[in-house]
Amino acid sequence: MRVLPRNLRIGLLWLVGCVATLAALRAAAPADTVVAADGSGQYRSLQDAISAAPMRTGRNDAPWVIAVKPGTYKERIYVQRERGNIVVRGADAATTVVTFDLHANLPGPDGKPIGTFRTPTLQIDGDGMVWENLTIANSAGPVGQALALRADGDRLVFRKCRFLGWQDTILVNRGRHYFEDCYIEGHVDFIFGAATAYFARCHVHAVGDGYITAASTPEGTEYGFVFADGRITGAAGVKTYLGRPWRNYARTIFLRTEMAATVRPEGWDNWNKPTAEQTTFYAEFGSTGPGAAAGKRAAWSKPLTAAEAAALTPARVLGGTDGWNPAASVR
Repeated sequence: MRVLPRNLRIGLLWLVGCVATLAALRAAAPADTVVAADGSGQYRSLQDAISAAPMRTGRNDAPWVIAVKPGTYKERIYVQRERGNIVVRGADAATTVVTFDLHANLPGPDGKPIGTFRTPTLQIDGDGMVWENLTIANSAGPVGQALALRADGDRLVFRKCRFLGWQDTILVNRGRHYFEDCYIEGHVDFIFGAATAYFARCHVHAVGDGYITAASTPEGTEYGFVFADGRITGAAGVKTYLGRPWRNYARTIFLRTEMAATVRPEGWDNWNKPTAEQTTFYAEFGSTGPGAAAGKRAAWSKPLTAAEAAALTPARVLGGTDGWNPAASVR
């Protein structure tokens, strides 16, 4: 084994120490404001705290950090476009819960059903946000479409969050989004939309027979949904498809994913649209577990080579024209 020169070893140790110190300082940095259901913070409501945050929309603006203490916050959250660069940090996802229960069939002011897009517990129009250690839930249950999250901003990051719902749990409507070490639960089309989204080491759990994804990737868009190094499980007896195309150019890829037997052998469904088989891009690489079903996938899905899979990093998928790398976002 080659031994590095002493000066180089000392330099490397110094660099590692600096990085560790910087990380510790960043982790210890005080929040700008605190939300606490018991009244021990500046706000009892997360919406109130977000509405009071400064309007910092520049890419180089310092983020406004909101700490959320354990508790259940039954409220709808809306982040307007003028309030980007906010970090929302829960204590931990198990004890810090934001929930509401609107669903698509509820009557609106005009007496007509409000529809899917007006149901989210959390709706984000602002750019450059980071959400950590929170549960975002729609508790309406098995009554139709009911969003936990609607993401319309750009450069949104979610770390160690839980997203709970039934049908249409997460709508990534537009923009670029990064999910890391998250838990996502649902039944039908519970991750859907036209955005580009990367799911790193996420646990996806199907609570009923259905479809995990329903991408509506616009024609000509290079990437849709990419799931990497995660796992798929399901409730007892549940069978699910990896995805079906909400729009005909849907793009969804699973990389190195552990799949329980809940995943159907054919993997993908064409939503009764045979023409979509010619335009969608559904692909896998390195799937493992009883749901991997090598050789049994829909004939129109695509295998990836090791080189193609290795190239699909978060920075590559989400970089866009501005070179965004979610690894560099505030932690």
